[in-house]
Amino acid sequence: MSAQFTRVTLGRRMSALMVDWLACYFIVAASAGGLGKMAPNRSWTVLALFFAEVAILSALQGASLGHRIFGIKIIRFADGGAITPVQALIRSALLVTVIFAITFDENGRGMHERFSGSVLTRA
Repeated sequence: MSAQFTRVTLGRRMSALMVDWLACYFIVAASAGGLGKMAPNRSWTVLALFFAEVAILSALQGASLGHRIFGIKIIRFADGGAITPVQALIRSALLVTVIFAITFDENGRGMHERFSGSVLTRA
C-alpha cells in the first residue's frame, strides 16, 4: 500500500503540459527561422523535443519546466521518493501517445503514471 499524496488538479496538469509543449514549439520555430518560416511537417520535431525535455528533466529533477512553473513534481507512487530514469522514460513515452495521459484511474492518476509507478503531487 502506498502513502497518501496531495492530488494535482486536472487544470494544473494540463497547464503544465501546455507550457512544456509551447516551449518546445517555440524552440523548434526559432531554430527554423521564426514562426512564419516553420514548415508544417515540423510537428514530429516538436514531439521529439517534447519527449526529450520531459524525459530528461523528469529523470534529473523530478519535474519538467511546466511542472516547476505550476508547483508540481513527479514522485514514486510506492514510497514517495524520486523517480528513476527508467520510470521517467516509461512515463514520457506513454505521455506522448496521449491516450494514456487522458485516461485516469479511480485515484485521478493518468495511466502513464500508473504504468510507470509514478504520481504527480504538489511540490
